[in-house]
Amino acid sequence: MQNRIEVFEQMLAADPSNSMVMFGLAKEYEKLDDHAKVIELLEKYLANFDDEGNAYGVLANAYLKSGNREKAIETYRKGIDVSMAHGHPSMASEYRMTLDIDLAD
Repeated sequence: MQNRIEVFEQMLAADPSNSMVMFGLAKEYEKLDDHAKVIELLEKYLANFDDEGNAYGVLANAYLKSGNREKAIETYRKGIDVSMAHGHPSMASEYRMTLDIDLAD
């Protein structure tokens, strides 16, 4: 796993504007349960690139696993809006279900 991260890190260093590499690197850190790195990378990713919703779910999950429930809820809500705007109602539905079942007050 570490080798894949090193490759992604090198690719990102060579081309910091490569959104696919940045997202791929975040997914590798997700596999390692390195929530801080996932959050760091996906916050940067979402600030700089258009996303159709998937990154919001990954980011929200990282927030949840790191203990930041409120930020997770906020991120899932944003993910719902973005998913719907990009024509991904099933993704939005999945996020709504997570909010309604797992994160209900």
